[in-house]
Amino acid sequence: MDLDKMLCEKKRSAAEVAAMVESGWTVDYGFSISQPDVFDAALAMRRDALQNVRIRNAISVKSRKVLEVDPEQQHFHVENWHFSAYDRKQYDEGVTSYIPFNFGEGPRLYREYLDVDLAVLKTTPMDKHGFFNFGATASYLRAVCDKARRIVVETSTAMPACYGVENVVHISEVAAVIEGDNAPMAELPNTPISDVDRRVAEFIIPEIEDGACLQIGIGGMPNAVCSALAHASVKDLGIHTEMFVDGMVDLVESGRVTGLRKQTYRGKIVFTFALGTQRTYDFIDGNEMCMSLPVDETNLTENIARNRKVVSINNAMQIDLMGQVASESAGFKHRSGTGGQLQFVRGAVMSEGGKSFMCLSSRYMKGKQPQSRIVVGHPPGTVITTPRTDVMYVVTEFGIVNLKGKSVPDRVKALIGIAHPDDREILERQARESGLLPRRFL
Repeated sequence: MDLDKMLCEKKRSAAEVAAMVESGWTVDYGFSISQPDVFDAALAMRRDALQNVRIRNAISVKSRKVLEVDPEQQHFHVENWHFSAYDRKQYDEGVTSYIPFNFGEGPRLYREYLDVDLAVLKTTPMDKHGFFNFGATASYLRAVCDKARRIVVETSTAMPACYGVENVVHISEVAAVIEGDNAPMAELPNTPISDVDRRVAEFIIPEIEDGACLQIGIGGMPNAVCSALAHASVKDLGIHTEMFVDGMVDLVESGRVTGLRKQTYRGKIVFTFALGTQRTYDFIDGNEMCMSLPVDETNLTENIARNRKVVSINNAMQIDLMGQVASESAGFKHRSGTGGQLQFVRGAVMSEGGKSFMCLSSRYMKGKQPQSRIVVGHPPGTVITTPRTDVMYVVTEFGIVNLKGKSVPDRVKALIGIAHPDDREILERQARESGLLPRRFL
């Protein structure tokens, strides 16, 4: 097989590939930094020739031209698995829809339930064996390729090449190869660590034991935990996570991460996508310690629980006094996505010696008025991401409580105890008025 000849024969311009698209097609843009840029711009140029083209993507890291040229959705409709800040703005303007799912189910959803007429994915250039590497994002991309009627890659020399499983596509499988613009990968700036974040981290750090296997989400609080762990006495930590972020690079370079006590992928850092600054992309590029795996391998509960002492640390937008966690919507207004939160909460609790932490600041600002994130009940339309039966530790800057085994009244008292002091009296009054605190708790 002459790989270079095959590559030469399959090279196409973005405009040529965009000309392949027909009205009514479903086009998959993959996930996060795997989403194509030059093809997106070329497809947008064909707006007037197309109707009802469905586009799937997730966590957009750059603007999507197909949305900008078609605000009324007369030609393109974008469906999204998980919102970024850009996607939230598009949703608020009515040009993006959310698809509910548990992230770990992504490969099965594609293989069993979804149709893909054309997949266009950003990858590394072809290697000497004829493979294009998905780089920082494995997620469900191999399943997309397995289901797609036509596969096109948009190559980028800036994409890091990662070792892994189901994280490549071969030149023999693709219909066309677009040479991309090789622009630097989109970066996700680090959220500054606040004093509230540090106080939350201080409650969590004593609960993390030697040999713990970490899943840490995105944001100031998880970054604060990584920063604190880098200076803690804990050792032999492992990483089995959905998202690899800059804070984990700090943790690895501190010498705290060896992975030697893991039961799966011993000695390896396991993730399904990476999103951060160039520092993260440089770290995972060709790093044999790192394994980029399909999301069903990282996120399905039974796979998470195969490791001992799994520690899952996630953010929440709001929690009610019974322990129901809302992490993806404010009322009917969708903000992010279910992602892997519920699966990691369950996997951690199922793990031998495992622990799950749900982190949130006690308050947020709504305009100029402070509002409690701990509420007697969620507003109508609010999506419950993690049910009360699954929640373990809840942490604010005012304390940490374990809800496992607690009755509803005991949960109410515990959560009021870690609310902002200025909100505790009204929360207790509301709890009594709603019947959550019976008379014997007076």
